[in-house]
Amino acid sequence: MSDLWLALALVGTFLTIFMVGVVVDMVVRERRRPVSILEAQVGQVTDSVDLREQELRGSVVDRVLVPFGARVGRFLRALTPFDTARRTQQLLVYAGSPEGWTVERVAALKIVGGIGGLVVGVLLAALLPWSGIWRVIAAAFFTVVGYLLPGAYLGAMARSRQRTIQRQLSDVMDLLTISVEAGLGFDAALAQVVRNVPGPLAEELARLLQEIQIGVGRADAFRHLGERTDVPELRAFILSMIQAELFGVSIANVLRAQSRELRVKRRQSAEEKAQKVPVKLLFPTIFLILPAMFVVLLGPGVIRVYETFFK
Repeated sequence: MSDLWLALALVGTFLTIFMVGVVVDMVVRERRRPVSILEAQVGQVTDSVDLREQELRGSVVDRVLVPFGARVGRFLRALTPFDTARRTQQLLVYAGSPEGWTVERVAALKIVGGIGGLVVGVLLAALLPWSGIWRVIAAAFFTVVGYLLPGAYLGAMARSRQRTIQRQLSDVMDLLTISVEAGLGFDAALAQVVRNVPGPLAEELARLLQEIQIGVGRADAFRHLGERTDVPELRAFILSMIQAELFGVSIANVLRAQSRELRVKRRQSAEEKAQKVPVKLLFPTIFLILPAMFVVLLGPGVIRVYETFFK
C-alpha cells in the first residue's frame, strides 16, 4: 500500500508542477496581450522615444514581477512536456532534419522507451532481493531513462553537427576569401564552396543560395542560416555580412577579417583544450596509474621487508 501512495505522490507532484507552469504562462501571456495589440497597431517605435525613461515610468509590477514571472514560467515549462514539441522541432533543425525523423516519431519513441524502461525496471526489481521502496525507485529510474534516451540521442546528433560546422567554418572562410579576391561574386563563391567542400556547412550554404534564388532577401536568408545552425562563430559571420550589405562595405575586406579572426579563435580553442588536458588526466593518474605503479615499484620491497622482520 505504501508503494501505491508513493507512486501517486510522484504523479501528483509532476502534475502540480505542470499545472503551475501552465497557469504562470497564461498569466504572463494575458499580461502581455495589451502590449502586443498596441505594438501591432502602432508599428515600429520611433527613434525619438527614450526607451529607458519609458521603462522606468512603469510600475514595479511591470518592471520586476512580470519579467520574473516570465522567467519562472519558462523554467517550469522546461521541466514539463508543455514546450516539448517546439524544443524537439528545434533539435531536429539543428541536427539537419534527418530523414524519417519527425516530432511525432520522437514523441512515439519516447513513449515506447518509457514503457520499455518500465518493463525492464519491474523485471529487474522482481529478480533482485530488494524491498518495496527500492523496487519503485528502480522502475521509475529505468522508465525515466527510457523516456529520455531518444531526446538525448537527438541532442547528441545536433551537437555533433554543430561541432562539424564549427570545424569547417575556418576552411570555408578561407576558400570564400580566395574566391572573392580572385574576381568571383559572392554568390558564385558560395556555389564554389558548395561544390568543393562536402559536409553540413556546405548543405546549409546550398540552402542559403536556394533561398536567395527564389527571392528571399539576402539579410533574411542569412538570418535563417543562423537560426538553423546556432553556431556562435557562424552567427558572427552572418552579422558581419548583414552589416556589410547594409553599409556598403567591401565583402572581400569583411571576409578577410572574418577569416583572420576565425583562425585566431581556432588556435585559441586548441590552446584551451590543451590546457584542460592536465586537469582531466589528474584523477585517472591518481586512482588508476599511481596505484599500479606503486604496486610494481614498492611491492617487492614491501614483501622483502615483511619476510625479513616478521618471519
